[in-house]
This record gives sequence, C-alpha cells and structure tokens, in this order.
Amino acid sequence: MGKFIEYANAKRIVIMKKFILPFAIALAVLPLQADKKDKKTAKKEKEKIEVCFVLDTTGSMGGLIEGAKQKIWSIANEILASKPTPDLKIGLIGYRDRKDAYVTKTYDLSEDIDDIYAKLMKFQAQGGGDTPESVNQAIHEAVTKMKWDKDRKVLKMIFLVGDAPPHMDYQDDVKYPAVCAKAAKNDIIINTVQCGNMGSTTPIWKEIAKLAEGDYVAIAQSGGVAAISTPVDAKIAELNRELGGTVVAYGSTALRGRVASKVELAESAKEEVAADRLSVLSLKSAASAPTAGGAPVNLSVIDGDGDLVKGLADGRYEYDDLEEDKLSKKLKEMTPEKREAYLKEQVAKRAKLQKELDALLVERRDFVAKEKERLAKEGKSDGFDEKVSEIISKRRR
Repeated sequence: MGKFIEYANAKRIVIMKKFILPFAIALAVLPLQADKKDKKTAKKEKEKIEVCFVLDTTGSMGGLIEGAKQKIWSIANEILASKPTPDLKIGLIGYRDRKDAYVTKTYDLSEDIDDIYAKLMKFQAQGGGDTPESVNQAIHEAVTKMKWDKDRKVLKMIFLVGDAPPHMDYQDDVKYPAVCAKAAKNDIIINTVQCGNMGSTTPIWKEIAKLAEGDYVAIAQSGGVAAISTPVDAKIAELNRELGGTVVAYGSTALRGRVASKVELAESAKEEVAADRLSVLSLKSAASAPTAGGAPVNLSVIDGDGDLVKGLADGRYEYDDLEEDKLSKKLKEMTPEKREAYLKEQVAKRAKLQKELDALLVERRDFVAKEKERLAKEGKSDGFDEKVSEIISKRRR
C-alpha cells in the first residue's frame, strides 16, 4: 500500500510538472507580455499637433503678414525638431470686416504645409482703416469650420493675431464669450497675439485667452520677426534649385499643376525661408520614410502628393506600372525604356543632392540654435514666431 501511495504521489508530481506548472507560468507571463505590448504601443503613438492661425489682414497688419510669410516654416521647424517628430497640421484664416473685399478666407487644417504656405503668400494687408474688425466671425469659423481631431490627447491651438477689437454690434454674430466656451468644451485652446498697443484691444484679447484657456502675448505692430541668416544658406538655396529640377509631377492635370506651383514658389523664396522649408521637409520625411541600412531615406522636395521621383524612391510606384494618363507630356513621348532610365537618373541625382543637403541642414540647425540663444540673452526674442513657438512648446506633453 505504501508503495502504491508513493507511486501515486510521484505520478501527481509528474502531471503537475508536465501540465499545471507550464499553465501557471503562462498565466504569470501574460501580464508581463501585455505590459510589454502596452509599452510598445505607447512608444509607437505619435504626438499630434493642430494649429490654426487667425490673422487680421487689414492694412495696418502689413508688417506682421509679411513676417508670417517668412516665419511659418521656422515655426513648423521648431515644432517638428523635437523627438519623436510629431504629426503637424496647420490651418489658416484671414479676416477683415464686412465692408471690405472679404470678411474671412478660411483654409482647413492640412499636413501639406506647402499648400498652406501658398495660401498665406496670397494674403495682402489691405482695407480696414478703422476699428473694430470681424474678430468674432473669424474665431467662430476657426472653432467650428476647421476639421479638428476629436481625440482629447491631440494638442489643438488657435492663434488669434491682430491689433483691433471685435465688433460687438453685429446682431447675427456669435460673440467671443460663446465661441470661447465652445472651444474649451472641445479642447481647443485660443491664444491671443496683440500687435501694437491699441488700448481697446488689450482687455478683450486677454479675456479671450483666459476664457479659452490660452495665453496672451503682446508684440510690436510690425510683428518683430528677425531673420537669422547662416553661412550655409546660400549653398542650401543652390541645392534647393537643383532639387526642384528633379521633381517629376505625377497625377491628375490639376495635381501636376499644383506640384509645378509648389516648386516655383519654393525656388523663389528667400534664402533663409528656403532653408527653413527644406529643414521641415527633411524632418517630416525622416520621421515617416522607409529606411536603407538603418537610416531614413529622405527624398522630399515638396510637401504632399504628386512627386513621382519621391514615390519611386519610397517604393509606392513601380517603373513598369505607371498610369499613362497621370504622366506629363514629356514622359508620355518617351519609350518605356528611356522613361525608366530618365526616372532612375532623377532618383539617383536627388539622393546625391539630398545627402549633401542633410549635412548642411544639421550645420544650420546648430548655428540657428546658438543664435537664438544669444538673442534671448540680449532680450531680443519677442517676435511673432518666437512667441508662437514658446506657447506651443510649453503646452506639449
């Protein structure tokens, strides 16, 4: 009997080792695996930032509008330079008053900053000459017409930039207190940037910022932006033109036209603007591009779709599977063999130019960072772009 019990106990131990113990270990490991998976998911989750600029485009705002044209790429560059690189969308509203050529011009949030830049470049400071302006309508459209992300984790910000107070006598306007309440309810922060020192504007700009959980800052009427030139800007501008020559438009007739316009606008930009723009494209591309030998392949020359050379380099298109009706006249006239050889030549040329550009951009970023540090120590960092970057930076998670 004793031997039988001894045998039974031994059998139970074998069964436990064979079946129950592995099961228990599996149960114990599950939370660790889940935790590991959660950490991996959290690591992959990119920060998202959405910014809408609401700009007074009346005559008194000429300096600020011109400054914004020069600095939109610099602001985007500041946002994207952090690691990991966030996803960024920018929207734009220009406003005047009911008696002017237009009350508002609204352009929705977009990842295509080239497109937003093109819209901004068309803004001219005209009209006005008196106060108030259609501020209420402008911020109401910013809150309700922009396609804001509904995720509460997304940083959503409006920058109201102007020098004159809102009309409070328009009966059909949604007044700013109600707009601010709606913004706060939808996790949209409204920051106010007062240009100049008009006394009637200050208390309202401060109240709007307070009601919509934003920040208020005052800057010079001109915008106070300072261009930072670097020793490598001229060479970067030269590469900018050469890179533009490698762009091959692909898509509908309308898309090919937009691509050509983007290249033309980029090549006509001032040296420091062109450099900031290429830096933005480099950062965006490096964050999302496929890798070669562990390093990101950065071949972006324009933002958005329509660049065949970039698409071929990314592997989104195949040389022998291009749609005829999406090709330019020049490519259509080539034999398939000549077309492939030509496109491969453009891809190789761009890769060579881009490698040279990337090294210069690193050098430029270091120079600009040191120059900004110097200006800050001298109390000269109070321009439009610096204030916007500062506000966004302190709100980021």
